[in-house]
Amino acid sequence: MAAPLFENLPFENLYWSQMETLPREQMRVLQLERLKKTVDKVRNLPMYREFFEKTKLTGDDIHSLDDVRKLPFTTKKDLLDQYPFGHLLIPRHEIVRIHGSSGTKSKPTLTAYTKNDLVTWADLTARFLYAGGLRSNHLVQIAFGYGLFTGGFGLHYGIERIGAGILPSAAGNTPRQIMFLQDLRTDCLIATPSYAMNIAETVRDMGIKPDELPLKFAHFGAEAWTDEMRKTIEQLLGIKAYNNYGLSEIMGPSVSGECYKQDGMHIQEDCFLVECLHPETLEPVAEGEPGEIVITNLQKEATSLLRYRTRDIATITSQPCECGRTTTRMSRIVGRSDDMVVIRGVNLFPSQIEEALLRVPGATPHYLIQVTRPGSMDEVTVQVEIQPDYFSDKMSEMEQLRSKILHEIQIVTGLRVKLELQAPQTMQRFQGKAKRLEDLRDLYK
Repeated sequence: MAAPLFENLPFENLYWSQMETLPREQMRVLQLERLKKTVDKVRNLPMYREFFEKTKLTGDDIHSLDDVRKLPFTTKKDLLDQYPFGHLLIPRHEIVRIHGSSGTKSKPTLTAYTKNDLVTWADLTARFLYAGGLRSNHLVQIAFGYGLFTGGFGLHYGIERIGAGILPSAAGNTPRQIMFLQDLRTDCLIATPSYAMNIAETVRDMGIKPDELPLKFAHFGAEAWTDEMRKTIEQLLGIKAYNNYGLSEIMGPSVSGECYKQDGMHIQEDCFLVECLHPETLEPVAEGEPGEIVITNLQKEATSLLRYRTRDIATITSQPCECGRTTTRMSRIVGRSDDMVVIRGVNLFPSQIEEALLRVPGATPHYLIQVTRPGSMDEVTVQVEIQPDYFSDKMSEMEQLRSKILHEIQIVTGLRVKLELQAPQTMQRFQGKAKRLEDLRDLYK
C-alpha cells in the first residue's frame, strides 16, 4: 500500500502532471521565477559566497533564462571541498534523508532532503515511470542496490507514488531474480542496463523463451547504454525498455525519462534548468549537437546547486514529441567528458565501442577497453566476450569474426585497435555501474 505521504491521484489519464504539458512560454516564466529564488537562496553558501560578494549579483539581476550564464559553475570538486555539508541550505535537524555517490575514488558527495524534497522526488520519478507505462495494477522488481546510492530508493518511492506493487529484490543473485520474475509474474524490471543484460543472457542460457516471461517493460538508468544494447535486451526479454537519467548530486533519478515513444528523455523543466555546453569552451552548442549537460536546481530545499557540471555528454532538442508532452528532451548519454580519451587526435567514448560490437552477430556487450602508450604512440586494445554459439576452436571462423568486429569499430570510431576475443562467461559481470575503460598511459612522464 502506498504511504500516506503519496496519496494524491495523477493529473489525468495520459500524463502524471500538468507540468508535462505546460505551454513553453509558461514554462519559461516559471523557470525564471524559480531561478531568481534559487540565486537568492544559495548566494550565502560558502562555495558561492566569494562570487556573489564580488559581483553583488542577486535574483533581481536575472532578467531572462539566458542570464544563467552570469552564474558560476559547480563541480564535484566543489562539493568534496565542502564535505560533508558545506552546501546545506537548512538546519541539520530538518534533514529527513541523506544520499550520495559511491565515493569509490574519494569521499562521497552527499545530498540531503527535506520532507518536501522527498515528495518532489517521488513525483518526478512517477512522471517518467507513468510515461513508460507503469500503472497501479503492476508489480515492479527493483534489481538496484539500496543504500547511499539514489537509484533504489529514488525509483522505489516513485513506484509507490503511482501505487504499484514493489519487490525490492536488490542487485545480485541472478538465478533468484529470474525465479522471482517467473513465480511472482513481475510486470516491470528496474536495473542498470548492464545488469539487465546479465539477466537477459542468463534467461537465454536457461532456455527460457521471451514469451514465457510475464515482463512487459523495464526502466533502466545509472549508466550510459546504446540503442543497440536496448534492442538486444528487448529481444531477449520480450519487453520495451525505457531510459531515465539523474544523478545524486542534483536529486537522484528524476531529471529526465522516456515516454512510450522512446524518442528522447523528457526533462523535468519545472525543477531543473538544463544547459548543453561545449565541454571545453563552456559555450552553448547548437540544438542537436552533443555537449556537456549542466544542471541548475530550481526546486530543491535542502541542497541546491548552480550550473552543476555533470560531465555527461548528450544532445538536446525542443522539437515537439508525438506523445503530447511539451518539455525539452535529451538524448541518451553518449559518454562522459571525463571518460573520454583522446587517441591520436580522435575522441573515443566507451559507448562507441559498444555500438560497434552490437552491430556484429556473435559479439556481446561485455567488453573492456585498455589504452596504453608503449612508445610514442597510443594503442587501444579491446577485449570482448563472444557468444557461445559463435565461439569456435576453428581459427578461420574466429579470424572472420575478428575481422568483422574490427571493421565495425573502425567505421564507428575511425580508429584501428587491437582486438582480443574472450571465451563465453569469462569477463566480469557488474551488478552496479559497469567499468568499461582502463587508461594505463603515464601521461606525465
